[in-house]
Amino acid sequence: MVPRKFVPHPFAYHQELDVHIDNLTNEGSGVARVDGWVVFVPFALPGEKVRCRIFRNHKNYSNADLVEVLEPSPERVEAPCPLFGTCGGCQYQHLDYPKQIEWKRRQVEELLKHMAKIEHPVLPVIASPRQYGYRSKITPHFHKPKAGEIGAIGFLRVGTRNAMVDVEQCPIAMPQLNEQLTIVRAQARANQDAIKNGATLLMRAAVNGVLTKADQIAIEQVGDVKFEFQAGDFFQNNPFILADFVGYAVAEAQSAGARFLVDAYCGSGLFGISAARHFEEVLGVELSESAVRKAAHNAEINGLTNCRFLAADAREIFKEVPHAGHDTVVIIDPPRAGCSEEFLQQLFAFDPKRVVYISCNPATQMRDLVLFTEAGFKLEKVQPFDLFPQTKHLECVMTLSR
Repeated sequence: MVPRKFVPHPFAYHQELDVHIDNLTNEGSGVARVDGWVVFVPFALPGEKVRCRIFRNHKNYSNADLVEVLEPSPERVEAPCPLFGTCGGCQYQHLDYPKQIEWKRRQVEELLKHMAKIEHPVLPVIASPRQYGYRSKITPHFHKPKAGEIGAIGFLRVGTRNAMVDVEQCPIAMPQLNEQLTIVRAQARANQDAIKNGATLLMRAAVNGVLTKADQIAIEQVGDVKFEFQAGDFFQNNPFILADFVGYAVAEAQSAGARFLVDAYCGSGLFGISAARHFEEVLGVELSESAVRKAAHNAEINGLTNCRFLAADAREIFKEVPHAGHDTVVIIDPPRAGCSEEFLQQLFAFDPKRVVYISCNPATQMRDLVLFTEAGFKLEKVQPFDLFPQTKHLECVMTLSR
């Protein structure tokens, strides 16, 4: 049955097309062109000829499902997970890993050119030492039981907003998490009569074991720095690349030759504390009061006396900074939504010597970069890190100076 809101131009509902894929979006979909009209086909790779089935037409592009790969790319590999293509967690298990990171680099370059209007080389992506078994935290969930029975326990199904896929094992999760996942799933089903609502299950692998309660204290070692934080709090999820990732950001901050560091959106202090020995003083700011307490605690357990942490909106941060901008480096690691314009205007008025901008969403980073260039900052380096192999996600570190 044709959906009521389906737009019948330029293709009919479920019309099948044989197309050539010539690009890959930063969402992981193959891009085809039919008489100039763009068709997005998930799980199709550049260089492939595929058969696809149209399910939605927009004003200037269409979405299709992959029906069959007619001529496979030499970079196509067998996905190890039987749920790949159904579970929404991974987008690239079918793409050879060296090619994954080359496409990610190219996607950052494209975003720079089209969103920020800047032609700038993007350094080769720093690869994760582990391509599978790297995730240190997973949060499978299940919906409210029906007739006393829990349905799927796992992750969102591809292309849906709340349909679940039952996940018994996740190949990108660390092996000890998969061991715990088997136990946790069995416990939930054994107690399903007592469960009235849906729930999110937490499993975090840390130095001190696998934690399953949000308020348990996790211990993580990043290089020679020790961190403690609540298991349910945000902390980077790939410990195998974390020391290199943090080390790079710290080196970029240190090499400016400034005496002071401001760590905005500091969380439990990952970047500021790691950089503290290179600066006279580190000032960290974070909205969450509990994260600020944890950051102060982390500075203390590492024997650091030159770190100060404030619970405040990042927009208010520069009122508290006693140092001159020309002698200060600012590290920013905002959430996926990027920086607020109010924060950026205060940052520009503070006029730091250098900004190291870390982002898990290159698209909002590029949007903010436009404002940086308008404010007179120069983009020096763009260094992506692949903290999330097999997925569309990556972290990108930009170095900006006056």
